[in-house]
Amino acid sequence: MRQPAIAPASALTSHAEAALPCLYAPEEVAAVFGCSAWWVKDRARRRLIPFTRVGRAYRFSDDHLAEIIRMHEERPVQTPQRSGTPAPPRKPRARQQPDTTVPTVRLKARPPRRTTKPQYGTAA
Repeated sequence: MRQPAIAPASALTSHAEAALPCLYAPEEVAAVFGCSAWWVKDRARRRLIPFTRVGRAYRFSDDHLAEIIRMHEERPVQTPQRSGTPAPPRKPRARQQPDTTVPTVRLKARPPRRTTKPQYGTAA
């Protein structure tokens, strides 16, 4: 009699369990990240975060979670400072004036329909 290619779940040993990655559902990932399960599913659906698809369900491994954290991590910007002199304060950028070479067309409003024709017929 032939033996199955994959051992049944009840016969897994500690070595076999170590070889299989632990997969998390979107709800579990959302609880870890402190966001909604909808956000996790939406990002996976749009292929913005790594995931594994089992059937129609999204699943996430430990490596996926670490990569998602790295993807959304923001580092402080380090600006090079001159020694001894503070950086000058930045001025806000002035708004650019729109190009006025294109002639502006004035629109004329038409009177409402209710004033151009009587709403009710004449009284008898």
